[in-house]
Amino acid sequence: MTHNINPTISALKAEMTKWRRHIHSHPETAFEEHHTTQFIVEMLTSFGIDELYTDFAPTGVVGIIKGNKPGKWIGLRADIDALDITEQNDVDYCSKISGKMHACGHDGHAAMLLGAAKYLAHHRDFAGSVVVIFQPAEENEGGGRVMVENGLFERFPIESVYGMHNQPNMPLGQFFICKGPLMAAYDVFEIKITGKGSHAAAPHLGYDTIVTATQVVSSLQTIVSRDINPLDSLVVSVTQIHSGDTWNVLPQEAIIRGTVRTFNANVQDLAERRIKEIAESVANAFHATVNICYQRRYPATVNHPSATKLAIDAACNVVGEDYVHTDATPSMGSEDFAFMLQARPGAYIWLGAGEGANLHHPQFNFNDEILITGAAYYIELVKLALY
Repeated sequence: MTHNINPTISALKAEMTKWRRHIHSHPETAFEEHHTTQFIVEMLTSFGIDELYTDFAPTGVVGIIKGNKPGKWIGLRADIDALDITEQNDVDYCSKISGKMHACGHDGHAAMLLGAAKYLAHHRDFAGSVVVIFQPAEENEGGGRVMVENGLFERFPIESVYGMHNQPNMPLGQFFICKGPLMAAYDVFEIKITGKGSHAAAPHLGYDTIVTATQVVSSLQTIVSRDINPLDSLVVSVTQIHSGDTWNVLPQEAIIRGTVRTFNANVQDLAERRIKEIAESVANAFHATVNICYQRRYPATVNHPSATKLAIDAACNVVGEDYVHTDATPSMGSEDFAFMLQARPGAYIWLGAGEGANLHHPQFNFNDEILITGAAYYIELVKLALY
């Protein structure tokens, strides 16, 4: 599958593996990626790139590589943050930071983009400029949004932007993409229920927030089953219930938290409205009050048609068209690269990593065999867009 990869790119595998494992052993979570940022800056500086910036997010890095001729600008993005998970792998480059690990492969994404940057810095036979974007805080905290808000696309005339994610348990070295929505919007909600506490032996003297909360949770399931067109996609998941701290007291408060995933803005609006209506109505029936906080965290990740075609062509040139799947089933997972795709046309693609532990699992470990494939894909995007 890798027979189309330039031997000069393939020769970077040992270095990329070393970089990846160094980043893996020093995991840092959202907006705390100081060691990772320093390492990336040192590497990019050693490559001799033209310009280097660290002011678009607290721990983000942006590098500029100019071709031998002026032309268009293309952005290549990799996320760099880790997760609050205790690693369970037995490898010599295991996490050195207690309770934190690279359980999503962002160490590999960063290494692939570093490999592409090194190659491009030494092979500038393209017309235009490449912006390599090392983005912090993809996990929950919206580092992509922060970089956009801090002027990434106003400061540089980037015309299109591309991202990639490894996917364990998809065929090794194969690409997956589709036009339009590839990943869902990500919203969160919190419902705080306030009733009247009482002794558990005298429930009639209080307003039971636990009973109210369970009725709210049950009723929220009807949003998908009864409010939404069955042909639309929506997930409403309650992920937390917090209430009470002893055996014999009916608590004064209960808190429900959860997430909403959808591809369609109208469905998103309806889900938010119905969550509020249901929670308020059920609470009223049980003589309780509610306070509802609904936050729209990430928009849907939507691939643009022309950029998707370019991404498909680049992937086909790297691994062959038999190993590029252009009708990938969209995921209800979310990705803050969506903010960059709202700002500029672009495309997001998945790269199969073969069998292994799933993303966010304590035994996940990025498959170094796809480092070359990922770097070659980034380089091929530049070749097609700027040569």
